[in-house]
Amino acid sequence: MQHFVNVVSAVLLGPFYALGNAFLASLIRNILGTGSLLAFPGSMIGAFLSGLLYEKYKSKIAACFGEFIGTGIIGALVAYPVAALLMGKEAGLLIYIIPFSSSSLVGAFIAYLLLRAKSIENIFKKVET
Repeated sequence: MQHFVNVVSAVLLGPFYALGNAFLASLIRNILGTGSLLAFPGSMIGAFLSGLLYEKYKSKIAACFGEFIGTGIIGALVAYPVAALLMGKEAGLLIYIIPFSSSSLVGAFIAYLLLRAKSIENIFKKVET
């Protein structure tokens, strides 16, 4: 669900608000005990890159690609030292790429489907102006 929200907020609000949105979502998840410290690097990098790519290319596909690369690859690589140093979890460097990539791919795809829906697209056009 976080990746869906990241892409939608990146498209509607831009990279900095998407970054703030991802930080707050990660913080709330950690306060409620439903997340871990790994929620921060993945979601924040993905949301920011998604927003940057959307601003540059004005393409929803680019926003989804930014979420996938930002969370699934870069965020997963950044999660490794967070897990090792702050959480004491020793795992292989690449172990986070598969779960981060798969969840970000699904979330980004669902966001793309929503953003492409004609009725939603009209609402987003009104918000953007």
